[in-house]
Amino acid sequence: MGTTQDTRERIIVPGPAGFHPPSAAQLGVSLPDPGQGLYYGLLEPNEDTVIEEMARKMLTSPNATIFPGPLVLWAWNNHAVEKAQAVLEIAAQIPDVMIIPMPDYRPKYPKIDPEEVINPNHPNLTIWGNKIEACIFIGVHCHYANLTLKMIRAGTNCCTMAICAEQGHEDAMLTIRDSDTLKLKKTAQIFKKVREEMGIKLPDNGENVRFTGTQSKVHDGKTHTNPMTFMPSAAGVGSAATFGHSAEQMKREG
Repeated sequence: MGTTQDTRERIIVPGPAGFHPPSAAQLGVSLPDPGQGLYYGLLEPNEDTVIEEMARKMLTSPNATIFPGPLVLWAWNNHAVEKAQAVLEIAAQIPDVMIIPMPDYRPKYPKIDPEEVINPNHPNLTIWGNKIEACIFIGVHCHYANLTLKMIRAGTNCCTMAICAEQGHEDAMLTIRDSDTLKLKKTAQIFKKVREEMGIKLPDNGENVRFTGTQSKVHDGKTHTNPMTFMPSAAGVGSAATFGHSAEQMKREG
């Protein structure tokens, strides 16, 4: 539905793949070179082709969600703030998208709120709890992203995508690498192009990001928001960088 008619046999596809499926590396998947991407485990020489498929999946899959990690959630420096701004530009192109953060890698035992955060130690709970069938990881440290992607492929039917600042992620169904601020902004423009080609419109009021139930409670019952209203500034270095930091933290900060 809305995806390409590429006839190549895919290697890394949505699960559930079983309790302990082989890693992508065991299946012969290698990381892309600069300018390339991975398209369901296959090397794709043109990364724009991968970004276009990301857009189609996010625009047509139920409960599509962006999972921002600490590298774009927290304003470590001005570069992190710039990347956070670009992530919000991507979100602004996807009607009804959710944003659920990964602010902390420590296990959240004995209980987590799957509408508040996703955690790499039990990501399936957030996927299941929100019935997410397509997601993008961005700003997550590579070793935690790899763990999370494997667990999601093992136990859910979610199509995973990873926008990586380094070499990409072979266990994601779709991934691009070397994603600095300029590439993130290019990604937002490609999402816009694909959305317009598909005839999918954004709401007139710009409120295209859908709050989870927990996020809605924090925001006085609102169901949607305009992601650009959360645009960070460089003056906030050292604080939260984007919309998506956890509801618990939003409560503490007022």
